[in-house]
Amino acid sequence: MALFLHFGPNTFTNTEWGSGHADPSVFAPMDLNVTQWVNVAKENGFSRVILTAKHHDGFCLWPSDYTDYSVKSSSWKNGSGDVVGELAEAAAKAGIQLGLYLSPWDRHEKVYGKTVEYNEYYMGQMTELLTRYGEVKEVWLDGAKGEDEKDMEYFFDDWFSLIHQLQPGAVIFSDAGPDTRWVGDEAGYASKTCWSLFNRSDATIGGTDTKYSQQGDPYGHDWVPPECDVSIRPGWFWHTDEVPKSALTLLDLFYKSVGRNCLLLLNVPPNSSGLISDKDIEVLREFTKLRSFIFSHNIAENAVLSVSSTRGGLNDSRFDSYNVLEEGIHSYWAPGKDQSSWVLYLDFPDLATFNILLVQEPIQMGQRIIKFHLDILNKKGEWQKVAEGTTVGYRRLLLFPEVETHGVRLVIDKSRADPLISYLGIFRDPFTNTNNVHSTNVVPKLDFKYRLFSKIQTKLLRWLQSSV
Repeated sequence: MALFLHFGPNTFTNTEWGSGHADPSVFAPMDLNVTQWVNVAKENGFSRVILTAKHHDGFCLWPSDYTDYSVKSSSWKNGSGDVVGELAEAAAKAGIQLGLYLSPWDRHEKVYGKTVEYNEYYMGQMTELLTRYGEVKEVWLDGAKGEDEKDMEYFFDDWFSLIHQLQPGAVIFSDAGPDTRWVGDEAGYASKTCWSLFNRSDATIGGTDTKYSQQGDPYGHDWVPPECDVSIRPGWFWHTDEVPKSALTLLDLFYKSVGRNCLLLLNVPPNSSGLISDKDIEVLREFTKLRSFIFSHNIAENAVLSVSSTRGGLNDSRFDSYNVLEEGIHSYWAPGKDQSSWVLYLDFPDLATFNILLVQEPIQMGQRIIKFHLDILNKKGEWQKVAEGTTVGYRRLLLFPEVETHGVRLVIDKSRADPLISYLGIFRDPFTNTNNVHSTNVVPKLDFKYRLFSKIQTKLLRWLQSSV
């Protein structure tokens, strides 16, 4: 997960797309504290922060040598401030990665619309950002532009070459990559089928087919994993009359982004004081509590594991089935080569109750699984399907109506190559009403337990809120 920080004159003028003509003096965050932003990210499990160094209004949050429309013309710190610099320092100190957004669309700069001049201007500002502030892990840009705006050709390939030259470790985000791609919506949801594989030749910035962006391409020649960008509030910039989404809504977004092989890029905009609002922090802390409660114990650890086959036989621990209980992608279970059946069994000594399956592939070996399903042993001793999915990738989370059983099997139905599993998790989420989740041939727990669900959920949420 990464934290998006939309901040600038729009924060003070109550707008989303600034005109580019707001007086720089409106930018006046009297209590700005970027260390608070970074701490909020770190405390809630976000490993990266991405700042809107320049949004569409053209106002720069660093003292650019290419324009006076920046913090050096504002009343903040008498024009001597540098938001980008302060954030870079705070992030480095906390061990949080830094990302920067430099909008191609600039509603203030006079040379915008003059192709060569503006491309030189943009690359000059990009050079400032990527040479002044230490390591930058992500450069974020898009094709947003108003309908009646000047015609403008962007030299994207030149920009990408410059970025990779100045910051070799940075990934570049856009609608079409080259390194990471937009998922195709701003709702924060990925498709249930989501390949990191992609054909960049079939995509253009600002004109890529949404369905193609969401699903990726199993035959793609490029590795371009998707990001799900969404705001914690209705708008991208802070507005005094807006309230954040609930923690349960963020949990649902987590399942449908991180749980579908994507990075969740959650926008949490600082307010006009220069701080992340208390209401947003409260929701983030509750969201963190929910994730911690649900994923703190892997029920699969209580099981005895067996598999349909193991590469190298039982004496080769490199590919042992128990590797799936170790978190991370660098150890994994590998079945024997050229097998027609790929199954992993879990036998529980006591009755296990759960409603979440987590599967992870060692993606350094490629994204392989095309289709899989989960079975449980019912009371008759028969295997019955409770959940099914398509792609896995870095992480896949499946929710289904709560079940209880002594036995589970994960079946890989189809794979591009011999399937590899690096991590397998079985968890219980008592907060999400998974009874409404569609599943095939599910064997639910007894009905009277379902009738207690809303009461239990209410009590658990109250407990979480009281402990935030």
